[in-house]
Amino acid sequence: MNDLNDEERQLIEWLADMNEEDALALANRMLLEDGKDPIRVLELCRAAMDIVGKRFEEGEYFLPELVLAGEMLDQIGAVAKPLIKQGEGGESKKLGRVLIGTVHGDLHDIGKNIVSFMLDINGFEVKDIGIDVPVKTFIDEIEAFQPDVVGLSGFLTLAFDSMKETIQAFDEAGMRARFKVMIGGGQIDETVRAYTGADAFGVNAVEAVNLCKNWLEAA
Repeated sequence: MNDLNDEERQLIEWLADMNEEDALALANRMLLEDGKDPIRVLELCRAAMDIVGKRFEEGEYFLPELVLAGEMLDQIGAVAKPLIKQGEGGESKKLGRVLIGTVHGDLHDIGKNIVSFMLDINGFEVKDIGIDVPVKTFIDEIEAFQPDVVGLSGFLTLAFDSMKETIQAFDEAGMRARFKVMIGGGQIDETVRAYTGADAFGVNAVEAVNLCKNWLEAA
Protein backbone atom coordinates (compact mmCIF):
# COMPACT_ATOMS: atom_id res chain seq x y z
CA MET A 1 0.00 0.00 0.00
CA ASN A 2 1.29 3.42 -0.95
CA ASP A 3 -0.15 6.84 0.04
CA LEU A 4 -0.13 6.03 3.77
CA ASN A 5 -0.27 8.76 6.38
CA ASP A 6 1.72 8.54 9.64
CA GLU A 7 -1.21 7.14 11.62
CA GLU A 8 -1.85 4.40 9.07
CA ARG A 9 1.84 3.48 8.98
CA GLN A 10 1.82 3.31 12.78
CA LEU A 11 -1.15 0.92 12.81
CA ILE A 12 0.52 -1.44 10.32
CA GLU A 13 3.76 -1.32 12.32
CA TRP A 14 2.09 -2.02 15.68
CA LEU A 15 0.03 -4.89 14.27
CA ALA A 16 3.04 -6.44 12.53
CA ASP A 17 5.17 -6.08 15.70
CA MET A 18 2.48 -7.77 17.88
CA ASN A 19 1.97 -4.57 19.90
CA GLU A 20 -1.59 -5.62 20.70
CA GLU A 21 -2.68 -2.96 23.19
CA ASP A 22 -1.53 0.05 21.16
CA ALA A 23 -2.69 -1.41 17.83
CA LEU A 24 -6.22 -2.14 19.07
CA ALA A 25 -6.52 1.26 20.76
CA LEU A 26 -5.43 3.04 17.57
CA ALA A 27 -7.72 0.96 15.32
CA ASN A 28 -10.69 1.61 17.60
CA ARG A 29 -9.95 5.33 17.65
CA MET A 30 -9.69 5.44 13.85
CA LEU A 31 -12.99 3.58 13.45
CA LEU A 32 -15.12 4.96 16.29
CA GLU A 33 -13.81 8.48 16.91
CA ASP A 34 -12.20 9.61 13.66
CA GLY A 35 -14.81 8.01 11.39
CA LYS A 36 -12.19 6.42 9.13
CA ASP A 37 -13.47 4.23 6.28
CA PRO A 38 -13.71 0.75 7.88
CA ILE A 39 -12.70 -0.92 4.61
CA ARG A 40 -9.53 1.20 4.57
CA VAL A 41 -8.74 0.14 8.15
CA LEU A 42 -9.24 -3.52 7.20
CA GLU A 43 -6.93 -3.09 4.22
CA LEU A 44 -4.29 -1.71 6.61
CA CYS A 45 -4.79 -4.87 8.67
CA ARG A 46 -4.25 -6.96 5.57
CA ALA A 47 -1.03 -5.07 4.80
CA ALA A 48 0.15 -5.81 8.36
CA MET A 49 -0.78 -9.48 7.86
CA ASP A 50 1.41 -9.55 4.73
CA ILE A 51 4.37 -8.55 6.92
CA VAL A 52 3.44 -11.12 9.60
CA GLY A 53 3.21 -13.84 6.95
CA LYS A 54 6.62 -12.98 5.52
CA ARG A 55 8.17 -13.05 8.99
CA PHE A 56 6.54 -16.44 9.59
CA GLU A 57 7.91 -17.84 6.33
CA GLU A 58 11.39 -16.48 7.16
CA GLY A 59 11.32 -18.18 10.58
CA GLU A 60 11.21 -14.94 12.56
CA TYR A 61 7.62 -15.59 13.73
CA PHE A 62 6.01 -18.88 14.74
CA LEU A 63 2.48 -20.19 15.25
CA PRO A 64 1.78 -18.18 18.47
CA GLU A 65 2.42 -14.93 16.55
CA LEU A 66 0.06 -16.05 13.76
CA VAL A 67 -2.61 -16.85 16.33
CA LEU A 68 -2.17 -13.50 18.10
CA ALA A 69 -2.29 -11.64 14.78
CA GLY A 70 -5.53 -13.46 13.94
CA GLU A 71 -7.02 -12.53 17.33
CA MET A 72 -6.13 -8.85 16.91
CA LEU A 73 -7.68 -8.81 13.46
CA ASP A 74 -10.83 -10.56 14.69
CA GLN A 75 -11.26 -7.84 17.31
CA ILE A 76 -10.76 -5.04 14.78
CA GLY A 77 -13.09 -6.81 12.33
CA ALA A 78 -15.80 -7.05 15.01
CA VAL A 79 -15.77 -3.25 15.30
CA ALA A 80 -15.38 -2.55 11.56
CA LYS A 81 -17.99 -4.96 10.23
CA PRO A 82 -21.13 -3.28 11.67
CA LEU A 83 -19.81 0.08 10.43
CA ILE A 84 -19.65 -1.27 6.86
CA LYS A 85 -23.17 -2.68 7.20
CA GLN A 86 -24.50 0.64 8.55
CA GLY A 87 -23.68 2.35 5.28
CA GLU A 88 -25.83 -0.07 3.30
CA GLY A 89 -29.51 0.05 2.42
CA GLY A 90 -32.12 -2.64 3.02
CA GLU A 91 -32.10 -6.25 1.88
CA SER A 92 -32.00 -6.77 -1.85
CA LYS A 93 -32.14 -9.80 -4.08
CA LYS A 94 -28.94 -11.82 -3.82
CA LEU A 95 -26.74 -11.67 -6.93
CA GLY A 96 -25.40 -15.19 -6.57
CA ARG A 97 -23.78 -17.67 -4.19
CA VAL A 98 -20.11 -17.69 -3.23
CA LEU A 99 -18.45 -20.42 -1.16
CA ILE A 100 -15.13 -19.34 0.33
CA GLY A 101 -12.50 -20.97 2.52
CA THR A 102 -8.77 -21.02 3.28
CA VAL A 103 -7.15 -24.16 1.84
CA HIS A 104 -5.67 -26.92 3.97
CA GLY A 105 -2.31 -26.19 5.57
CA ASP A 106 -3.01 -22.46 5.90
CA LEU A 107 -4.48 -20.71 8.96
CA HIS A 108 -4.78 -17.16 7.61
CA ASP A 109 -8.22 -15.67 7.50
CA ILE A 110 -8.06 -11.86 7.49
CA GLY A 111 -7.99 -11.58 3.69
CA LYS A 112 -10.75 -14.17 3.39
CA ASN A 113 -12.85 -12.39 6.01
CA ILE A 114 -12.53 -9.04 4.22
CA VAL A 115 -13.56 -10.67 0.92
CA SER A 116 -16.49 -12.45 2.62
CA PHE A 117 -18.06 -9.36 4.01
CA MET A 118 -17.32 -7.22 0.96
CA LEU A 119 -19.22 -9.83 -1.08
CA ASP A 120 -21.96 -9.87 1.54
CA ILE A 121 -22.53 -6.10 1.50
CA ASN A 122 -22.43 -6.13 -2.32
CA GLY A 123 -25.42 -8.45 -2.45
CA PHE A 124 -23.95 -11.96 -2.64
CA GLU A 125 -25.00 -14.90 -0.49
CA VAL A 126 -21.70 -15.99 1.07
CA LYS A 127 -20.84 -19.18 2.91
CA ASP A 128 -17.45 -18.99 4.66
CA ILE A 129 -16.22 -22.46 5.63
CA GLY A 130 -13.20 -21.30 7.61
CA ILE A 131 -9.47 -22.05 7.55
CA ASP A 132 -7.33 -25.16 6.92
CA VAL A 133 -10.21 -26.68 4.91
CA PRO A 134 -9.61 -30.23 3.61
CA VAL A 135 -10.37 -31.00 -0.04
CA LYS A 136 -13.26 -33.32 0.90
CA THR A 137 -14.91 -30.57 2.96
CA PHE A 138 -14.84 -28.22 -0.04
CA ILE A 139 -16.49 -30.90 -2.18
CA ASP A 140 -19.16 -31.71 0.43
CA GLU A 141 -19.92 -28.01 0.98
CA ILE A 142 -20.17 -27.38 -2.78
CA GLU A 143 -22.70 -30.22 -3.11
CA ALA A 144 -24.75 -28.78 -0.24
CA PHE A 145 -24.54 -25.06 -1.11
CA GLN A 146 -24.43 -25.17 -4.95
CA PRO A 147 -22.33 -21.99 -5.34
CA ASP A 148 -21.84 -19.95 -8.51
CA VAL A 149 -18.28 -19.07 -7.46
CA VAL A 150 -15.78 -20.86 -5.20
CA GLY A 151 -13.08 -18.75 -3.58
CA LEU A 152 -9.87 -20.41 -2.37
CA SER A 153 -7.81 -18.31 0.00
CA GLY A 154 -4.22 -18.92 1.03
CA PHE A 155 -1.39 -16.78 2.22
CA LEU A 156 1.60 -19.07 2.65
CA THR A 157 3.41 -20.32 -0.44
CA LEU A 158 2.61 -23.91 0.59
CA ALA A 159 -1.06 -23.01 -0.03
CA PHE A 160 -0.41 -22.94 -3.80
CA ASP A 161 -0.07 -26.74 -3.87
CA SER A 162 -3.20 -27.08 -1.73
CA MET A 163 -5.10 -24.86 -4.17
CA LYS A 164 -3.92 -26.93 -7.14
CA GLU A 165 -4.88 -30.17 -5.37
CA THR A 166 -8.32 -28.81 -4.43
CA ILE A 167 -9.09 -27.63 -7.97
CA GLN A 168 -7.91 -30.97 -9.42
CA ALA A 169 -10.31 -32.69 -7.01
CA PHE A 170 -13.19 -30.58 -8.41
CA ASP A 171 -12.24 -31.91 -11.88
CA GLU A 172 -12.09 -35.48 -10.66
CA ALA A 173 -15.47 -35.11 -8.94
CA GLY A 174 -16.97 -33.95 -12.25
CA MET A 175 -18.12 -30.63 -10.81
CA ARG A 176 -15.56 -28.16 -12.15
CA ALA A 177 -17.81 -26.84 -14.94
CA ARG A 178 -20.59 -25.87 -12.51
CA PHE A 179 -18.85 -22.82 -10.98
CA LYS A 180 -15.98 -20.38 -11.40
CA VAL A 181 -12.93 -20.59 -9.13
CA MET A 182 -11.08 -17.52 -7.88
CA ILE A 183 -8.00 -17.56 -5.67
CA GLY A 184 -6.52 -14.88 -3.46
CA GLY A 185 -3.85 -14.30 -0.84
CA GLY A 186 -0.65 -12.46 -0.14
CA GLN A 187 1.62 -13.54 -2.96
CA ILE A 188 -0.72 -14.69 -5.71
CA ASP A 189 -0.13 -13.61 -9.30
CA GLU A 190 -0.84 -14.87 -12.82
CA THR A 191 1.87 -17.55 -12.56
CA VAL A 192 0.23 -19.00 -9.46
CA ARG A 193 -3.21 -18.79 -11.09
CA ALA A 194 -1.97 -20.79 -14.08
CA TYR A 195 -0.26 -23.31 -11.78
CA THR A 196 -3.39 -23.94 -9.72
CA GLY A 197 -5.84 -24.02 -12.63
CA ALA A 198 -8.10 -21.31 -11.16
CA ASP A 199 -10.21 -19.11 -13.44
CA ALA A 200 -8.90 -15.85 -11.97
CA PHE A 201 -7.11 -14.28 -9.01
CA GLY A 202 -7.88 -11.12 -7.08
CA VAL A 203 -5.24 -8.98 -5.39
CA ASN A 204 -7.77 -7.47 -2.98
CA ALA A 205 -11.39 -7.67 -1.86
CA VAL A 206 -12.66 -5.10 -4.37
CA GLU A 207 -11.22 -7.14 -7.25
CA ALA A 208 -12.81 -10.30 -5.85
CA VAL A 209 -16.23 -8.60 -5.80
CA ASN A 210 -15.73 -7.35 -9.38
CA LEU A 211 -14.77 -10.83 -10.59
CA CYS A 212 -17.95 -12.31 -9.10
CA LYS A 213 -20.14 -9.53 -10.53
CA ASN A 214 -18.62 -9.90 -14.00
CA TRP A 215 -19.02 -13.69 -14.03
CA LEU A 216 -22.64 -13.59 -12.89
CA GLU A 217 -23.57 -10.81 -15.32
CA ALA A 218 -22.00 -12.82 -18.14
CA ALA A 219 -23.97 -15.90 -17.04
